[in-house]
Amino acid sequence: MDPPAAKRSRGCPAGPEERDAGAGAVRGRGRPEALLDLSAKRVAETWAFEQVEERFSRVPEPVQKRIVFWSFPRSEREICMYSSLGYQPPEGEHDARVPFTRGLHLLQSGAVDRVLQVGFHLSGNIRELGGPGEPERLYHVSISFDRCKITSVSCGCDNRDLFYCAHVVALSLYRIRHARQVELRLPISETLSQMNRDQLQKFVQYLISAHHTEVLPTAQRLADEILLLGSEINLVHGAPDPTAGAGIEDANCWHLDEEQIQEQVKQLLSNGGYYGASQQLRSMFCKVREMLRMRDSNGARMLILMTEQFLQDPRLALWRQQGAGMTDKCRQLWDELGALWVCVVLSPHCKPEERVSWLQLLGKWDKLDVCPLEEGNYSFDGPSLQPTVALSPELLQKGNTCITNTEGWVGHPLDPIGCLCRALLEACRLEEETLTLYPDSGPEKRKTAYQHVPVPGSPGESYLALALEVALLGLGQQRALPEGLYAQDKVVRSEEQLLSLLEEVELDERLVQVLRKQAGLLLEGGPFSGFGEGLFRESVPMHTCARYLFTALLPHDPDLAYRLALRAMRLPVLETALPAGEAHPNPLDSIMSNRFPRWFILGHLETRQCELASAMLTAAKGDPKWLHAVLGSIQQNIHSPALLFKLAQDACKTATPASAPPDTTLLGIALELGLQVMRMTLNTMTWRRREMVRWLVSCATEIGPQALMNIMQNWYSLFTPVEAATIVAVTGTTHATLSRLQLDAARREELWACARTLALQCAMKDPQNCALPALTLCEKNRAAFEAAYQIVLDAAAGGLGHAHLFPVARYMEQRGLPLRAYKLATLALAQLSIAFNQDSHPAVNDVLWACSLSHSLGRHELSAIVPLIIRSIHCAPMLSDILRRWTLAAPGLGPLGARRATKPLGADRAPLCQLLDAAVAAYIATSHSRLTHISPRHYGDFIEFLGQARETFLLAPDGHLQFAQFLENLKQTYKGKKKLMLLVRERFG
Repeated sequence: MDPPAAKRSRGCPAGPEERDAGAGAVRGRGRPEALLDLSAKRVAETWAFEQVEERFSRVPEPVQKRIVFWSFPRSEREICMYSSLGYQPPEGEHDARVPFTRGLHLLQSGAVDRVLQVGFHLSGNIRELGGPGEPERLYHVSISFDRCKITSVSCGCDNRDLFYCAHVVALSLYRIRHARQVELRLPISETLSQMNRDQLQKFVQYLISAHHTEVLPTAQRLADEILLLGSEINLVHGAPDPTAGAGIEDANCWHLDEEQIQEQVKQLLSNGGYYGASQQLRSMFCKVREMLRMRDSNGARMLILMTEQFLQDPRLALWRQQGAGMTDKCRQLWDELGALWVCVVLSPHCKPEERVSWLQLLGKWDKLDVCPLEEGNYSFDGPSLQPTVALSPELLQKGNTCITNTEGWVGHPLDPIGCLCRALLEACRLEEETLTLYPDSGPEKRKTAYQHVPVPGSPGESYLALALEVALLGLGQQRALPEGLYAQDKVVRSEEQLLSLLEEVELDERLVQVLRKQAGLLLEGGPFSGFGEGLFRESVPMHTCARYLFTALLPHDPDLAYRLALRAMRLPVLETALPAGEAHPNPLDSIMSNRFPRWFILGHLETRQCELASAMLTAAKGDPKWLHAVLGSIQQNIHSPALLFKLAQDACKTATPASAPPDTTLLGIALELGLQVMRMTLNTMTWRRREMVRWLVSCATEIGPQALMNIMQNWYSLFTPVEAATIVAVTGTTHATLSRLQLDAARREELWACARTLALQCAMKDPQNCALPALTLCEKNRAAFEAAYQIVLDAAAGGLGHAHLFPVARYMEQRGLPLRAYKLATLALAQLSIAFNQDSHPAVNDVLWACSLSHSLGRHELSAIVPLIIRSIHCAPMLSDILRRWTLAAPGLGPLGARRATKPLGADRAPLCQLLDAAVAAYIATSHSRLTHISPRHYGDFIEFLGQARETFLLAPDGHLQFAQFLENLKQTYKGKKKLMLLVRERFG
């Protein structure tokens, strides 16, 4: 940030006669008097642009001082712009990260001293406290300025950054706020011109003496050249003066450290995968926009430097070699870069020669191999040109069957609509009254204020109205969705950015008239309008634009607002692909991408369609005419059940405010949408179905008992039997539901009867899953309960499995119906089969419960169940467990309450002897089966198994003999397994 070594040459000191003659010539033309009368701002500008070749000394000293005084920048806004990126740091870090704020703090703490202005050069010292335990640090700052712009800076802190350091900021703010306290001197050349020879010699010698170690070699070299008559220095008139400012031919722009900009962009691009790097690059883009807004030529300079670094990004060549596309973050940055170049080249304030040089640069960059191409094909494919309606979601010239201009203006690489709209809005922007360091930060962000600015030569027109017209023209254009994911995403983002600009504009009566006019034109625009009657399959939907127009027009022209929004509800690509009412392959999601491979953003578009519909439903509350019109449009155009369900929920919530009576019409629409979702998703089993069913019952309850009974009576087309029996019937008859409905006894019984009928129908259709819920629901009505029980018996005869029968049997026991429980348990056992090695079968506990139930009923019931146990269970441990349970106590009470037995049953007598024989046989068979493929590591388990078998054998009178014969048989049969037989002998003899 060092200043240039030399400035514009100034004349050598002139003698008194020459000075008088020159001053007289100037005074003769009246120039000094005119300068003295000029305003402070114009003095500096007049000096800069009119003095050009005239010597400063020809102007009277009072005018000289005014020129020097007022040539320093007068606004803190520019200082802020060149000392902060404008991004919002994390909370609490403003002072630590932003040079402008730090510099302001240094100024307020009195850290600035020894400020001296010599001509157009300002210098001073900044004292800054060091860290803990560190001494105070002193920085010397030098600033050169010209025509109200800082042209170079130098600071002892050596802080290399994009913009000015805090010390430069502190000195600049001191000069602006305390200008009268600054010691002011004329340019050094003017001071020297007032000295005679002796004074000049003394001045030079003192200067060399004070800095002889630094300047002595330079002083000697200059002296040698001056004494040499033919030297170059003697051929030049005058001498350079670093404090005298610049002439008209010199560049006049704010100081910008080009090297640092290039270095920082390069570093940020190398970290392009990180969020912070992208954010900082966007902040630099915002800084370019800020410069362009203030007509600062550095905006273009900074953009050129950034573009050059972007083109040197090594990833570009790598992506080109690999045939891969850019990352989304990188492509977004390139988009912003291109948009800025559009602003720069089309700026009305640039000079023709500047525009020519920029175009040459752009052409040069475009020829580079690494320069990225725009993604997207802005033309229709052949098969996609068929309209969605028959052209007579009169309209076309005869024979015209395609869109005349398929290139979309919104989402276009050059962003013509966005650039034009922003330019027009910028012309109408009210200047901010106060300096804002963080324009986008904090919850108190203010809305941008705009005013109508007349268009010269067009009475009645304003730039603000034109901005609105231009935006609506672009947004409402019927255009093809471009190819490629990124290009489609760019269309969406461009729409949202345009609409966010429009939402900042406060609509007055004049703009409302523009809205109404444009909305009417869009409705009548034919094939050129996305709101026209004829819409093509590949056309970009108008949902986002229509939502803005609907909201804006609703207070002023409701009829036009609804007509426009209803027309925009169409989604052509789905209308031509799916018949009305047909569900998606996965109804709870948007259209599968493999079915519509080009429409990568279809899910987003469907969401926007849903938001438009929701806005209309909410606004139409209390207006049956528009509510039914919106309902018809929703049913015709929205094909995603998940979005339909969301609309139903939103409508129900809007219709039932906490502090007002419900809107019955809107509630009915919510219910109708819910019923449509139920029909569309009936054959799709998903976890969301249960949520939907519960919500539908709740919505019907809000409407009244008749709506609730209607969905119960028509459950076949809405719910599965399980949903109807376990959710609809149960939820519809809970205490909370009945209390909310506030029914009398007759109506309550009517609702109960409807629910019982539904439950019985579900039990007949799906007895496996609905029999038990039906019994539970019907238990308070004897006839219905008997009907449900008979359904279970019939289903058991038809193959209802033990897994469903056992729960019903247990339910019967809990309700005090043990005989019915016993009957169902025997039916379940008849269908059960547990193999010899299934001692952990899921039905083990059910079997033990059934045996306990039969034992508690009496000897007759126990005798009847023994054959079923023997036939169904082949697992020896289970059989022996059942046998022991039955021998521990006497059988319980019979069906009439009389005790059938007073003593425990013996295992060797009927009916348990059959079970004992079966258990012994099961142990023998299982032992042989296990020994067939036994390995040594299982020998221990087998010995324990034989121990359990012996206990069962011993329940028989001749159990010892039978077990001994069994062991002997094992020893003979498996005598080859010597180690195992040795273990058998050690344990059992």
